[in-house]
This record gives sequence, structure tokens and C-alpha cells, in this order.
Amino acid sequence: MLKRLRSNPSGLHLVLMLALTFSTGVIDAVGYLGLDRVFTGNMTGNVVILGMGLVGADDLPIVGPFIALIAFMLGALVAGRTLRPVEAGWTTHSTWLFTIVGAIIAAAAVAAFVVGTGMPQWLEFSITGALGLAMGLQAGAARHIAVKDVTTVVVTSTLVGLAFDSRFGGTAKQQWKRRLGAVLLIGAGAAAGAALLRLDLGWGMALSAAISILVAIVGHLGRPAPAPTPDVEGRVSAA
Repeated sequence: MLKRLRSNPSGLHLVLMLALTFSTGVIDAVGYLGLDRVFTGNMTGNVVILGMGLVGADDLPIVGPFIALIAFMLGALVAGRTLRPVEAGWTTHSTWLFTIVGAIIAAAAVAAFVVGTGMPQWLEFSITGALGLAMGLQAGAARHIAVKDVTTVVVTSTLVGLAFDSRFGGTAKQQWKRRLGAVLLIGAGAAAGAALLRLDLGWGMALSAAISILVAIVGHLGRPAPAPTPDVEGRVSAA
């Protein structure tokens, strides 16, 4: 099994990042529909909502989007500080970061399940911040793995590439399958998140947490095998 997972790391990483893209769609649906119109993964939408909210348009929220934005940047900062010293690609650092992402989202899901309806505002803001932090960590870790055209948190640039590099745009060669897949999966994730909200706020977060933890496990198992290292007598053995 390990040999099969490690036989095509680029393909494995693509699948895992697409899974996280689906997960982001779920979380954004939870944030927008269940946490008062807040995006915790898609910061473009969040910045736009914050900008409109600051001028009082349509009673849009201000505090929630601001918390999500700051928490997201903090998560990305932590990911950058953690991963910058190590080589690009999947390492044990990546495994830990994605595991932490899953743990944070799981904790938020538990809080939502326990409180149920009538959630106090302070807890709503806390969950918003936790999800923003988790998505920032995820985005930073995904950036370090560097799967082309799959950022896991935004598809605007993916759509530009899909159209710009199409036959109609004058280019026949492009990675259109992964680009289209990323767009469709984030939309499918949003649909799944919206459907799960009919059951409870926590179910969408629980699904996203499970995906993140599964990605961490599979990615860790499929990471490059440790390089052989000599022992004290000069003999070569696996690290």
C-alpha cells in the first residue's frame, strides 16, 4: 500500500488538495449561511463583505468578517513560519499542520453540537475565528505543497486560467481537468455544507474536519520514503 501511494506523489497531492478544496466549500457554506454571512475560507468574498459592511450596506456584518480575516492571516503566518525552513512538498510538518486544521474544525463542531440553537454571539465569533485560523493554516500548507492551479481556498484565478488558456483563448494546452475539478468541487462542497446545515450547524464542520484528518493521514503515508542514513559503523540503513 505504501509503495502504491508513493509511486505517484504529484497525483496523490493533487487528489488530496482537491479534497481540501471540497472541504473549503463546506466550511464557507457553514460560515455564510450559519455564521451570519461570513466567509472563513474565501477571503476575497470576505473582504468584499467587510468593505460593504463598513458603509452600512444591507446591514452586512463587520465584526465577523474582520475576525475571520485576521484569523486567516494568522493561520497563514504560522504555516509560513513552520514550513519555510523545510523543502517544498509533503513533510511531517505538513502532516502536523493538516492534523491541527482537522482538530480545530472538530473542536468548533463539538462546540456547535453542544450549544445547539440560540448560540451566543461570543461563541459565534469564536467559531468564526477558529475556522478562519484553520483555513489560513490549510492554505499555507497547501501553498508549500505547491500543486499547480489548486490553492484549496479560492478559484477565481483558476477560472481565469481555465478561460485564458482554453482553445477559445488561443491556447490548446492547459491543465483543464484539475482546474475544472477545483471549481466544481468547491461548489459541490458548498452544496453539501448547505444541505448539512438543515440537520445542524456542526455537521458541516464535522465533515470538513474528517476530510482534513483523512488528508493528513493519507498524505503522511504517501510522503517520500526517508533517505538511507549510515549507522555508527558506516553501514547504510533506513532512517
